[in-house]
Amino acid sequence: MLPKGAIRLGAFIAIFAAMALWEAWAPRRVRSYSRLRRWPSNLAIIALNTALLRILLPATAVSLALVGERLSWGLLNNLAISAWMKIVAAVVLLDATIYLQHVMFHAVPALWRVHRMHHADLDFDVTTGARFHPIEILLSMLIKFGVMVALGTPAISVLIFEVLLNATSMFNHGNVRIPVRLDRYLRWLLVTPDMHRVHHSIVVGETNSNFGFNLPWWDRLLGTYRDQPAAGHDGMIIGIEQFREARELWLDRMLLQPLRGPAGAYAITWRSAA
Repeated sequence: MLPKGAIRLGAFIAIFAAMALWEAWAPRRVRSYSRLRRWPSNLAIIALNTALLRILLPATAVSLALVGERLSWGLLNNLAISAWMKIVAAVVLLDATIYLQHVMFHAVPALWRVHRMHHADLDFDVTTGARFHPIEILLSMLIKFGVMVALGTPAISVLIFEVLLNATSMFNHGNVRIPVRLDRYLRWLLVTPDMHRVHHSIVVGETNSNFGFNLPWWDRLLGTYRDQPAAGHDGMIIGIEQFREARELWLDRMLLQPLRGPAGAYAITWRSAA
């Protein structure tokens, strides 16, 4: 059997390459900036995050799940249900966790400072799907560790979910064109690029919608679903108000963004002083 790391890396490279080719073949929007302007820093942050996780959290999520199975930690390890039901339940519950975590990173101003680097990208493509501040990556992994221990997620579920999360994040951030009718049906089953692109609108109300990464049901059930951007997909502006200069696409500015300026009006809990 292939090592878990090799499976994840192989899936990442294959999906990234497929999405990049799809974007070149059938782009949804005209780019505001070339790949040469944006991709070096976006790819550098991916490499930095991978290295930090290996150094600071060497115990992988799958390894932790294996320990949990052996010691019977968590809910699912103590329920008398079939193995396949545990696997499906764990994947769905982990996806719900990521949705709620995403909402939390928009609701708490201190966390929004960290998360807004993801939204400050001035274009929307496959690299945006992995453009997260290292602090957010570490916090997200710790949250997942806690939820995995509480749920007692099977190790195979964790591996499936991690591969799915990487794959769907690159897919739903893709600058790819999908026929409107097909998209309308697909978004009942998974988050599509047109659905998630709304979340990257410069308009505050649109930014605070469509939080799902994999399953679209949480947005629909919890009232955060928005069908289309007001300006349309060709007319909408990507990003946030605070960081609009091309210099903000550089790695040093990206890493320092949590320390710069106010949290701003994008945090869900923000209220004006008026």
